[in-house]
Amino acid sequence: MNSMRLRTLCVALSFLLPVAASAQTADEILGKVLAARGGLDKLRAINSERVSGQISFGDVSGPFSVELKRPLKMHMQITIQDRTVVRVYDGKQGWANNPFAGKVDPEAMSGEELKNITEESDFDGPLMDYKSKGNQIELVGKEKLNDKDVWRLKLTTKNGDARFYLFDVNSFLLLKWEGKRKFQDQELPVESHFSDYREVGGLKFAFGIDSGSSPADLTQKIRIEKIELNPDISDAEFGRPAAPAPAAPVATPAPPA
Repeated sequence: MNSMRLRTLCVALSFLLPVAASAQTADEILGKVLAARGGLDKLRAINSERVSGQISFGDVSGPFSVELKRPLKMHMQITIQDRTVVRVYDGKQGWANNPFAGKVDPEAMSGEELKNITEESDFDGPLMDYKSKGNQIELVGKEKLNDKDVWRLKLTTKNGDARFYLFDVNSFLLLKWEGKRKFQDQELPVESHFSDYREVGGLKFAFGIDSGSSPADLTQKIRIEKIELNPDISDAEFGRPAAPAPAAPVATPAPPA
């Protein structure tokens, strides 16, 4: 099972006003993004976050939960077909187990997987404080997404990875994210579509996120049921997870007398 990019649970953005007729810059649009979300003070006052709901991969589905805590801590758990995938990051080290890949005991992350979870654990997302994170943004222009006009912003990370964010020019809600993922030494396209915006603690989040390799292949579907802001989460949640308990032995019936 490919690791999902959970950061998309936290970067659903909303805006207050349509853009002016005058030319917009990327920083001007981003300023409206942050103001409409509730402002930097309110965003930075969020020290922890818990997101839970249902996730489906094709015709299989199950519950998921994600816990995040500043500065960069994450604990994610997904249960599908009575098997549980766990991914944990304590700000420096990451661990994961994936019973679907035959990995039952938690293993230390490295390489691309560690890079991904480091980004996922930043629930502010790469746009907020992008300069201090070593990222760059630029406004590509205006285009159509289905029947809506959208602004396309390009973000280039400090590692040189490019991602695109498409915002409705009227509502300023994030409608689509585009990027790439490495899988078995290949770079594959991936995109996420955002819907069902709701307000939580004065901020807006997309409660529906559909992802895949193309609009016709959105096989991963997330339906958020609850978002908690500033829950009390122990740092112990972000340490190396314990190995799953062994299955209880099956009693052998006694032979007939």
